[in-house]
Amino acid sequence: MLKQSYTFQSPIGILTISEADGYLTNLFLETENVILLSEKQSEHRYHLHSDVLYETYCQIREYFAGERRNFTIPIKAEGTAFQKRVWEELRKIPYGETRSYAEIAAGIGNPKAVRAVGQANNRNPILILVPCHRVIHKNGDISGFGCGDDVKRYLLEREGRRNERWK
Repeated sequence: MLKQSYTFQSPIGILTISEADGYLTNLFLETENVILLSEKQSEHRYHLHSDVLYETYCQIREYFAGERRNFTIPIKAEGTAFQKRVWEELRKIPYGETRSYAEIAAGIGNPKAVRAVGQANNRNPILILVPCHRVIHKNGDISGFGCGDDVKRYLLEREGRRNERWK
């Protein structure tokens, strides 16, 4: 399974998308640690050699332009069975809405797994399409987002969510 990747600039920074076998497998914001991972994934980092990469690129651009709320990209994220259940639950959160970690834990039938949900959320390999940015603390706090609180605030506000606590 050869992963192909494409890296491009977005309003939140440099994003890398990766696909394998016709599925989007990664969408992440580049950081120093992640750049090393993405360079190992493919020799094709800067070319849109697949329909999945091209369509993902187009749909992400539409999202940031305010023209898209739902995505039609086939995804396949690598993770544990628990992580995959959490990520599927995240995909049910509608555009412009948020859920607490406790609500996600209850949604997967394990209401005591709030911390484990937070850990799975932090390991989400497909940013935006699996909307981990829509999960907040039950008191409304947004801290702890892997890409940084400023990125989370930006994504939530662009989806119409605002909270004075976030300033």
